[in-house]
Amino acid sequence: MAKCMATLTLLAVVVVAILLAVTPSTEAVTCSPVQLSPCAPAIMSNQTPSKACCDKLKEQKPCLCGYKKNPTLKPYVDSPGAKRVASTCKVSVSC
Repeated sequence: MAKCMATLTLLAVVVVAILLAVTPSTEAVTCSPVQLSPCAPAIMSNQTPSKACCDKLKEQKPCLCGYKKNPTLKPYVDSPGAKRVASTCKVSVSC
């Protein structure tokens, strides 16, 4: 069960990262897919993403293209659930 949840969390983080486009930012962002863990429930279960999820997606947006280029993270970022969450949070990804 713990392994499944960890996999889902990682999947959610990767999906969110890919969906967000890189935008110029005045403050530095630490790219860490784990930061997207608040999105895991929404990505995995078709729930509406929480405010915390959308906030983290927007914060990690500059990192998403990098996540998408990572062969380990790409399947998660490209998942239908991650795309749905990004769309709901109004975060676009164009790499």
